[in-house]
Amino acid sequence: MTTLVFVHGWSVTNTSTYGPLPQRLQQQAAANGMTLNVTDLWLSEYVSFDDAVTMADLVRGFDHALRDLHLIGANFACVTHSTGGPVVREWLRAQREKPGVYSTIRLSHLIMLAPANFGSALAQLGKGVLGRMRSWWNGVEPGQRILDWLEQGSAASLSLNIDHIHGADPADKGQFLFVLTGDRPDRALYDHLNSYTGEDGSDGVVRIAAANLNACHAVLTRKTSTVSGDTLALNLTRAPRTAFKLIPGASHSGDTQGIMAAAPATTLDAVLRCLRVIDSNSYTQLCNSFDAENAQRDADKVELEPVGPFSPRVHIHDPRSLLIVRLADEASEPLLDSRFLLSAGTPPNPDWMPQGFMLDRQANSRTANVISFFLNHALLTGDDRVADPTNSRKTLRAAVSGHRPYTASVQPSDLDGLVHHALAAMDVSDDLHTAWGPHQTTVLDVVLPRKVHEGVFRLTQKLAPEDFSDPVPGPVIG
Repeated sequence: MTTLVFVHGWSVTNTSTYGPLPQRLQQQAAANGMTLNVTDLWLSEYVSFDDAVTMADLVRGFDHALRDLHLIGANFACVTHSTGGPVVREWLRAQREKPGVYSTIRLSHLIMLAPANFGSALAQLGKGVLGRMRSWWNGVEPGQRILDWLEQGSAASLSLNIDHIHGADPADKGQFLFVLTGDRPDRALYDHLNSYTGEDGSDGVVRIAAANLNACHAVLTRKTSTVSGDTLALNLTRAPRTAFKLIPGASHSGDTQGIMAAAPATTLDAVLRCLRVIDSNSYTQLCNSFDAENAQRDADKVELEPVGPFSPRVHIHDPRSLLIVRLADEASEPLLDSRFLLSAGTPPNPDWMPQGFMLDRQANSRTANVISFFLNHALLTGDDRVADPTNSRKTLRAAVSGHRPYTASVQPSDLDGLVHHALAAMDVSDDLHTAWGPHQTTVLDVVLPRKVHEGVFRLTQKLAPEDFSDPVPGPVIG
């Protein structure tokens, strides 16, 4: 017998958001010999549309609500949608870090549908005028504090994800995480005022790469210093492996294609496969199966969107990568107004980057030194010819070659003064392509040396008054 808790996403005001998924899952589980009694299904009702509510408040509320459950064996499984994934992950972290404060109820399976693990590009717009107009129309607040967490590159979301990347593998202690996400938007739900709702490489709300927990933390730090600038070395840390599956044809929401609201058979099947995992071996087997199925989906990546009497729109669903760059110095001071450049080839040249590789970039509204880049991983890697599925002799895109190695450089705005920074670039022996992966997120911390000159602090034995309002910088110290 399994206790299953469903946790919805942001700005939900009615449990109709779950659609028929709980009932169909119960029926399908019974047909497969997996008992899920109706008393063991719980639907959450949490408030994210109040501007005063924070992520920490939701975590406390979730923990309190769980204590009211009379769990068999003091453990449960959880199916989340969208923001529900980060909510439960934050609760898991709170359990680890404050064991005396939070309950000891054990979560065995966390099955995340379209989770906004690394946020959503839509969150920034949801805090704007259009988002507030929509909230006013619906009679609720936009949920400012939760949207702050959901904005791509937010300090809170990066803290959670970097902890995960550097943390122990949950599967080693019998706790299994799964990410299931749709591979395309529902074109019928496209908002002509907001192009993100029809963005390829997303489900219409969350980018595939932002859902995936198979992420990487890359750090560029000083390797050598010269008169002309600093050379930066690349260091990589990869997250523990997480089961990740693309649900073909599913979108974030909607009764027709929604990964949860429409309860497609592919979602039901994938959730049940996740619930059958009982140990590390079966988890690894499922990870391998999901990877093989994702590869098949990536091979069949052309979508022809009907446009009435006109020729169909062509969508080539290349794997994308999300690169979240944080620019700071070794004193953790943010580098503002600095230029971050990607280059290709040897010697590095920004003009040699593959045409069309950059799909979008967005600076975080609260921390301007954090920028998210949405990249076409297929073009960066190189890709075979893409043929028209209705006529194999027709070429939709010619074969493209990658331009490796890819490197990065930083041009700070302050190149002189008592305290300043110098031009910095990656070592040409490193390649950023080893850091970003298909359908994955890479958090890149660029840490520049802080040039402090001896002129900031001097000692003198001259007892007569001396003006030092125009100090001579002198050499760099340290």
